[in-house]
Amino acid sequence: MTAAPQAPAPLIDRAVPVYRPSGKRPVWMGTPSPGVQLLKAITIALIVLVMLYPFVYVIAMSFASREAAASGGFFPTAFSLDAYRSILGGDVVTRAMLVSIGITTVGTTLSMIFTTTLAYGLMRTRDVPGAKTILVLVLCTMLFGAGIIPNYLLVRSLGLLDSYWSLIVPGLISAFNMVVVRNFFMGLPSELFESARLDGASDWRIFTRIVIPLSKAVLAVIALFYAVGYWNSFFNAMIYLNDTSKWPIQVVLNQYVVQGSALTSIQAPDQPPPPGQTLQMAVIVVATIPILLLYPFAQRYFTKGVLTGAIKG
Repeated sequence: MTAAPQAPAPLIDRAVPVYRPSGKRPVWMGTPSPGVQLLKAITIALIVLVMLYPFVYVIAMSFASREAAASGGFFPTAFSLDAYRSILGGDVVTRAMLVSIGITTVGTTLSMIFTTTLAYGLMRTRDVPGAKTILVLVLCTMLFGAGIIPNYLLVRSLGLLDSYWSLIVPGLISAFNMVVVRNFFMGLPSELFESARLDGASDWRIFTRIVIPLSKAVLAVIALFYAVGYWNSFFNAMIYLNDTSKWPIQVVLNQYVVQGSALTSIQAPDQPPPPGQTLQMAVIVVATIPILLLYPFAQRYFTKGVLTGAIKG
């Protein structure tokens, strides 16, 4: 009886080393030493100080008295309201503020209406005829721009020159904002739409009663983007508006602060002129504070609007 054949012995009889982690946490996950924590705190404090000092200096200099502004110190120590009395007593800044508020309010409202309705229509590319073609055309505007001269010729051909509509109609819909809103709409549960249609709800009723209430977070963020864009726009106003009485506040800011035009035209005629630097800083504050006050009201929607489109399941 013959024995069963045995397997050949391995050429090298040694165990394969197995990698075993040491169990130590990475350096970035460990608790830093008190010295490192102190260094981080000092660094963050210095960064915050460097970022906040220009804002604080502009506000403080806008309230600086004539003597404090003339001293040229690192930070004014004597304050006065002469600069604000001067620019608000005249009609240039106040009229420009009203123009900017009107353009921002009307433009943001119309942009939100057209953006949300277009996003809802393009959300259903299978049900709406030609929706894919329109979506491609909208996306192409993000890659290719007509340029200044074709836009000017278009605005002139539409009869919008020297009109407030020239600052609203050309940028009525932002392709990027529309895509963001459309993607948010597509992330809503489809069961809601199906159940609403089974109950006999029309598309308009679904849009106003279901889609809009569930999209408050993203709509608040997009509305803020539109408002900031309309408020800060000055280049189109310089091109399309020939009447200086129709200038928004950003054009006034550009003319009298950046370009260094004569500040006497924005001062109240019956008051002594304050220093030019305090007038410039006051115009900057007046042009910045209104739109800056909108951020605290929309801040709570930012995180929710971003995370809702990022979490699945």
